Amino acid sequence: MRVAVLSGGRSSEHDVSLRSGAAVADGLAAAGHDVVAVRIERDGRWTVEGDELEVAPGRGLLGADVAFPVLHGPYGEDGTVQGALDVLGIAYVGPSVLAAAVCIDKLIFKRLLAFHGLPQVDFCAAGDEGWRERALAMEPPLWVKPSRLGSSVGISKVDDPERELDGAVESARRHDPRVIVEAGAEGREVECSVIGNADPETSLPGEIVAHGDWYDFEAKYEPGGMDLVVPAPIGEAANARVRELAAEVYRVTSCSGLARCDFFVGDAGEVLVNELNTIPGFTETSVFAKLFEATGIPYAQLCDRLVALAVERREREREYEF
Repeated sequence: MRVAVLSGGRSSEHDVSLRSGAAVADGLAAAGHDVVAVRIERDGRWTVEGDELEVAPGRGLLGADVAFPVLHGPYGEDGTVQGALDVLGIAYVGPSVLAAAVCIDKLIFKRLLAFHGLPQVDFCAAGDEGWRERALAMEPPLWVKPSRLGSSVGISKVDDPERELDGAVESARRHDPRVIVEAGAEGREVECSVIGNADPETSLPGEIVAHGDWYDFEAKYEPGGMDLVVPAPIGEAANARVRELAAEVYRVTSCSGLARCDFFVGDAGEVLVNELNTIPGFTETSVFAKLFEATGIPYAQLCDRLVALAVERREREREYEF
Protein backbone atom coordinates (compact mmCIF):
# COMPACT_ATOMS: atom_id res chain seq x y z
CA MET A 1 0.00 0.00 0.00
CA ARG A 2 0.93 3.65 -0.29
CA VAL A 3 1.43 5.05 3.22
CA ALA A 4 1.79 8.72 4.18
CA VAL A 5 3.95 9.02 7.30
CA LEU A 6 3.29 12.24 9.25
CA SER A 7 6.00 13.46 11.62
CA GLY A 8 7.36 16.64 13.17
CA GLY A 9 4.50 18.73 14.53
CA ARG A 10 4.07 21.85 16.61
CA SER A 11 4.90 20.44 20.05
CA SER A 12 8.18 20.43 21.98
CA GLU A 13 8.65 16.83 20.80
CA HIS A 14 9.10 17.89 17.15
CA ASP A 15 12.61 16.47 16.80
CA VAL A 16 11.75 13.21 18.56
CA SER A 17 8.79 12.83 16.19
CA LEU A 18 11.03 13.30 13.15
CA ARG A 19 13.27 10.47 14.37
CA SER A 20 10.26 8.23 14.98
CA GLY A 21 8.82 9.07 11.56
CA ALA A 22 12.08 8.25 9.76
CA ALA A 23 12.25 4.88 11.51
CA VAL A 24 8.61 4.10 10.66
CA ALA A 25 9.22 5.01 7.01
CA ASP A 26 12.18 2.61 6.90
CA GLY A 27 10.15 -0.13 8.59
CA LEU A 28 7.25 0.27 6.18
CA ALA A 29 9.59 0.24 3.17
CA ALA A 30 11.20 -2.94 4.50
CA ALA A 31 7.71 -4.47 4.72
CA GLY A 32 7.11 -3.66 1.03
CA HIS A 33 5.03 -0.49 1.25
CA ASP A 34 5.39 2.68 -0.83
CA VAL A 35 6.10 5.50 1.62
CA VAL A 36 5.64 9.26 1.24
CA ALA A 37 6.95 11.45 4.08
CA VAL A 38 4.81 14.38 5.24
CA ARG A 39 6.62 16.79 7.53
CA ILE A 40 4.55 19.02 9.78
CA GLU A 41 6.61 22.12 10.49
CA ARG A 42 6.80 23.83 13.86
CA ASP A 43 4.37 26.50 12.61
CA GLY A 44 1.84 23.83 11.59
CA ARG A 45 2.42 23.81 7.82
CA TRP A 46 2.36 20.40 6.09
CA THR A 47 5.22 19.91 3.61
CA VAL A 48 6.50 17.20 1.27
CA GLU A 49 10.18 17.44 0.28
CA GLY A 50 10.14 21.08 1.31
CA ASP A 51 7.06 22.08 -0.72
CA GLU A 52 3.94 23.19 1.10
CA LEU A 53 1.08 20.72 0.84
CA GLU A 54 -2.52 21.72 0.21
CA VAL A 55 -5.31 19.32 1.18
CA ALA A 56 -9.08 19.34 0.65
CA PRO A 57 -11.86 17.65 2.64
CA GLY A 58 -12.82 14.28 1.24
CA ARG A 59 -9.91 14.23 -1.22
CA GLY A 60 -7.55 11.98 0.74
CA LEU A 61 -3.85 12.61 1.21
CA LEU A 62 -1.37 12.32 -1.66
CA GLY A 63 -3.16 9.29 -3.06
CA ALA A 64 -2.20 7.25 0.01
CA ASP A 65 -4.21 4.26 1.19
CA VAL A 66 -3.28 4.90 4.83
CA ALA A 67 -1.84 7.74 6.90
CA PHE A 68 0.59 6.87 9.71
CA PRO A 69 0.80 9.78 12.20
CA VAL A 70 3.95 9.58 14.31
CA LEU A 71 3.30 12.82 16.20
CA HIS A 72 3.90 13.26 19.90
CA GLY A 73 2.14 15.66 22.24
CA PRO A 74 -0.29 18.50 21.41
CA TYR A 75 -1.39 19.05 17.80
CA GLY A 76 -0.69 15.44 16.92
CA GLU A 77 -1.56 13.12 19.77
CA ASP A 78 -4.57 15.00 21.11
CA GLY A 79 -7.18 14.33 18.42
CA THR A 80 -6.50 17.38 16.24
CA VAL A 81 -4.61 15.62 13.45
CA GLN A 82 -6.89 12.58 13.79
CA GLY A 83 -9.85 14.87 13.12
CA ALA A 84 -8.10 16.34 10.09
CA LEU A 85 -7.48 12.86 8.68
CA ASP A 86 -11.14 11.95 9.26
CA VAL A 87 -12.16 15.05 7.30
CA LEU A 88 -9.76 14.13 4.49
CA GLY A 89 -11.38 10.69 4.37
CA ILE A 90 -8.31 8.48 4.79
CA ALA A 91 -7.65 5.46 7.01
CA TYR A 92 -5.03 6.17 9.66
CA VAL A 93 -2.96 4.33 12.23
CA GLY A 94 -3.58 4.93 15.92
CA PRO A 95 -6.33 6.37 18.10
CA SER A 96 -9.58 7.99 17.09
CA VAL A 97 -10.29 11.64 17.91
CA LEU A 98 -12.05 10.61 21.13
CA ALA A 99 -9.40 8.18 22.37
CA ALA A 100 -6.56 10.59 21.59
CA ALA A 101 -8.25 13.48 23.39
CA VAL A 102 -9.14 11.38 26.45
CA CYS A 103 -5.71 9.83 26.87
CA ILE A 104 -3.62 12.97 26.47
CA ASP A 105 -5.59 14.71 29.24
CA LYS A 106 -4.31 13.11 32.45
CA LEU A 107 -7.25 14.38 34.51
CA ILE A 108 -9.90 13.00 32.14
CA PHE A 109 -7.95 9.76 31.73
CA LYS A 110 -7.60 9.19 35.47
CA ARG A 111 -11.23 10.05 36.17
CA LEU A 112 -12.26 7.48 33.57
CA LEU A 113 -10.06 4.86 35.21
CA ALA A 114 -11.58 5.73 38.58
CA PHE A 115 -15.07 5.26 37.13
CA HIS A 116 -14.08 1.74 36.04
CA GLY A 117 -12.43 0.95 39.38
CA LEU A 118 -8.95 0.45 37.94
CA PRO A 119 -6.01 0.80 40.36
CA GLN A 120 -3.97 4.00 40.16
CA VAL A 121 -2.16 6.56 42.32
CA ASP A 122 -4.20 9.18 44.13
CA PHE A 123 -4.57 12.54 42.35
CA CYS A 124 -6.43 15.84 42.34
CA ALA A 125 -6.89 18.81 40.01
CA ALA A 126 -5.18 22.01 41.13
CA GLY A 127 -7.85 24.67 41.58
CA ASP A 128 -10.73 22.33 42.42
CA GLU A 129 -12.50 22.95 45.73
CA GLY A 130 -10.44 21.50 48.57
CA TRP A 131 -7.58 20.50 46.26
CA ARG A 132 -4.82 21.90 48.47
CA GLU A 133 -5.96 19.99 51.56
CA ARG A 134 -6.25 16.82 49.51
CA ALA A 135 -2.78 17.31 48.00
CA LEU A 136 -1.19 17.96 51.40
CA ALA A 137 -2.76 14.74 52.70
CA MET A 138 -1.05 12.69 49.98
CA GLU A 139 2.18 10.82 50.56
CA PRO A 140 5.13 12.85 49.19
CA PRO A 141 6.94 13.27 46.96
CA LEU A 142 4.10 14.74 44.92
CA TRP A 143 4.25 15.12 41.14
CA VAL A 144 2.77 18.26 39.65
CA LYS A 145 2.13 18.08 35.91
CA PRO A 146 0.44 19.92 33.04
CA SER A 147 -2.59 17.77 32.34
CA ARG A 148 -2.17 17.68 28.55
CA LEU A 149 1.54 17.44 27.82
CA GLY A 150 3.86 14.47 27.52
CA SER A 151 7.52 13.48 27.85
CA SER A 152 7.95 15.05 31.30
CA VAL A 153 7.68 18.65 30.03
CA GLY A 154 6.67 21.05 32.81
CA ILE A 155 6.68 18.38 35.53
CA SER A 156 7.94 19.12 39.05
CA LYS A 157 8.84 16.71 41.83
CA VAL A 158 7.64 18.20 45.13
CA ASP A 159 9.42 16.84 48.21
CA ASP A 160 8.11 19.52 50.60
CA PRO A 161 4.50 20.29 49.61
CA GLU A 162 4.03 22.99 52.26
CA ARG A 163 6.82 25.07 50.69
CA GLU A 164 7.00 23.92 47.08
CA LEU A 165 3.46 23.08 45.95
CA ASP A 166 2.33 26.55 44.83
CA GLY A 167 5.50 27.17 42.81
CA ALA A 168 5.20 23.79 41.10
CA VAL A 169 1.58 24.47 40.14
CA GLU A 170 2.51 27.87 38.68
CA SER A 171 5.35 26.25 36.72
CA ALA A 172 2.97 23.66 35.26
CA ARG A 173 0.43 26.39 34.40
CA ARG A 174 2.95 28.01 32.07
CA HIS A 175 2.29 25.01 29.82
CA ASP A 176 -1.38 24.21 30.52
CA PRO A 177 -4.15 25.85 32.59
CA ARG A 178 -5.21 22.34 33.64
CA VAL A 179 -2.79 20.99 36.27
CA ILE A 180 -2.81 17.61 37.99
CA VAL A 181 -1.22 16.76 41.34
CA GLU A 182 -0.35 13.10 41.87
CA ALA A 183 0.72 11.25 44.96
CA GLY A 184 4.12 9.59 45.05
CA ALA A 185 4.23 5.89 44.18
CA GLU A 186 6.89 3.49 45.39
CA GLY A 187 8.01 0.65 43.16
CA ARG A 188 9.40 -0.20 39.76
CA GLU A 189 8.43 1.66 36.59
CA VAL A 190 7.09 -0.93 34.16
CA GLU A 191 5.75 -0.43 30.65
CA CYS A 192 3.68 -2.65 28.35
CA SER A 193 2.99 -2.11 24.63
CA VAL A 194 -0.39 -2.84 23.06
CA ILE A 195 -1.61 -3.23 19.47
CA GLY A 196 -5.02 -4.10 18.08
CA ASN A 197 -8.53 -2.81 17.64
CA ALA A 198 -11.36 -4.61 19.40
CA ASP A 199 -9.11 -7.46 20.61
CA PRO A 200 -5.84 -5.91 21.87
CA GLU A 201 -2.58 -7.85 22.01
CA THR A 202 0.00 -7.03 24.68
CA SER A 203 3.78 -7.29 24.71
CA LEU A 204 6.03 -8.64 27.40
CA PRO A 205 6.30 -5.93 30.08
CA GLY A 206 9.66 -4.22 30.60
CA GLU A 207 11.14 -2.33 33.53
CA ILE A 208 12.53 1.18 33.03
CA VAL A 209 15.75 1.75 34.98
CA ALA A 210 16.45 5.49 34.75
CA HIS A 211 19.98 6.77 35.33
CA GLY A 212 18.90 9.82 37.27
CA ASP A 213 16.62 11.02 40.03
CA TRP A 214 13.56 10.21 37.91
CA TYR A 215 12.50 9.31 34.37
CA ASP A 216 12.63 12.81 32.88
CA PHE A 217 12.93 14.04 29.27
CA GLU A 218 16.70 13.52 29.14
CA ALA A 219 16.45 10.00 30.57
CA LYS A 220 13.88 9.13 27.90
CA TYR A 221 15.70 10.49 24.87
CA GLU A 222 19.41 10.92 25.62
CA PRO A 223 21.76 7.97 24.95
CA GLY A 224 22.44 6.08 28.16
CA GLY A 225 19.61 7.82 30.00
CA MET A 226 17.89 4.57 30.92
CA ASP A 227 18.01 0.79 30.56
CA LEU A 228 15.09 -1.46 29.60
CA VAL A 229 14.87 -4.89 31.25
CA VAL A 230 12.58 -7.38 29.44
CA PRO A 231 10.73 -9.21 30.81
CA ALA A 232 10.32 -7.02 33.86
CA PRO A 233 11.84 -8.73 36.95
CA ILE A 234 8.61 -8.52 38.94
CA GLY A 235 7.49 -12.15 38.96
CA GLU A 236 5.11 -14.11 36.77
CA ALA A 237 1.92 -13.01 38.54
CA ALA A 238 2.75 -9.29 38.38
CA ASN A 239 3.76 -9.54 34.71
CA ALA A 240 0.43 -11.20 33.94
CA ARG A 241 -1.42 -8.50 35.90
CA VAL A 242 0.39 -5.74 33.99
CA ARG A 243 -0.64 -7.28 30.66
CA GLU A 244 -4.22 -7.76 31.83
CA LEU A 245 -4.50 -4.15 32.99
CA ALA A 246 -2.83 -2.79 29.84
CA ALA A 247 -5.47 -4.49 27.69
CA GLU A 248 -8.28 -3.33 29.99
CA VAL A 249 -7.13 0.31 30.00
CA TYR A 250 -6.80 0.14 26.20
CA ARG A 251 -10.41 -1.06 25.92
CA VAL A 252 -12.03 1.37 28.37
CA THR A 253 -10.36 4.34 26.63
CA SER A 254 -11.56 3.05 23.21
CA CYS A 255 -8.02 2.91 21.85
CA SER A 256 -7.14 1.38 18.50
CA GLY A 257 -3.98 0.67 16.58
CA LEU A 258 -1.33 1.05 19.25
CA ALA A 259 -0.48 2.39 22.69
CA ARG A 260 2.01 1.99 25.51
CA CYS A 261 0.67 1.67 29.04
CA ASP A 262 2.87 2.65 31.99
CA PHE A 263 2.67 1.24 35.53
CA PHE A 264 4.16 1.30 39.00
CA VAL A 265 4.75 -2.16 40.50
CA GLY A 266 5.38 -2.43 44.24
CA ASP A 267 7.63 -4.91 46.02
CA ALA A 268 4.62 -7.02 47.03
CA GLY A 269 3.45 -7.22 43.40
CA GLU A 270 0.70 -4.59 43.57
CA VAL A 271 0.19 -2.88 40.19
CA LEU A 272 -0.95 0.73 39.69
CA VAL A 273 -1.72 2.30 36.31
CA ASN A 274 0.25 5.50 35.64
CA GLU A 275 -0.71 6.62 32.12
CA LEU A 276 -1.35 5.50 28.56
CA ASN A 277 0.47 6.96 25.55
CA THR A 278 -1.44 6.60 22.27
CA ILE A 279 1.50 7.48 19.99
CA PRO A 280 4.63 6.45 21.87
CA GLY A 281 8.18 6.96 20.66
CA PHE A 282 8.57 4.77 17.59
CA THR A 283 12.22 4.42 16.67
CA GLU A 284 13.58 0.88 16.49
CA THR A 285 15.23 1.47 19.86
CA SER A 286 12.16 3.02 21.52
CA VAL A 287 10.50 1.13 24.35
CA PHE A 288 7.31 0.44 22.38
CA ALA A 289 9.07 -1.40 19.57
CA LYS A 290 11.68 -3.09 21.77
CA LEU A 291 8.96 -4.65 23.93
CA PHE A 292 7.25 -6.16 20.88
CA GLU A 293 10.59 -7.26 19.44
CA ALA A 294 11.20 -9.17 22.70
CA THR A 295 7.70 -10.65 22.33
CA GLY A 296 8.52 -11.93 18.83
CA ILE A 297 7.30 -9.20 16.48
CA PRO A 298 10.19 -7.51 14.60
CA TYR A 299 10.00 -3.82 13.73
CA ALA A 300 9.04 -4.05 10.04
CA GLN A 301 6.34 -6.62 10.81
CA LEU A 302 5.02 -4.38 13.58
CA CYS A 303 4.71 -1.42 11.19
CA ASP A 304 2.98 -3.65 8.64
CA ARG A 305 0.46 -4.92 11.18
CA LEU A 306 -0.41 -1.39 12.27
CA VAL A 307 -1.20 -0.41 8.68
CA ALA A 308 -3.45 -3.46 8.37
CA LEU A 309 -5.22 -2.52 11.62
CA ALA A 310 -5.88 0.99 10.26
CA VAL A 311 -7.51 -0.46 7.13
CA GLU A 312 -9.53 -2.90 9.24
CA ARG A 313 -10.89 -0.09 11.43
CA ARG A 314 -11.74 2.06 8.42
CA GLU A 315 -13.66 -0.79 6.77
CA ARG A 316 -15.56 -1.47 9.98
CA GLU A 317 -16.52 2.21 10.32
CA ARG A 318 -17.91 2.20 6.78
CA GLU A 319 -20.44 -0.46 7.81
CA TYR A 320 -22.36 2.13 9.84
CA GLU A 321 -24.78 4.76 8.61
CA PHE A 322 -24.33 8.36 9.74
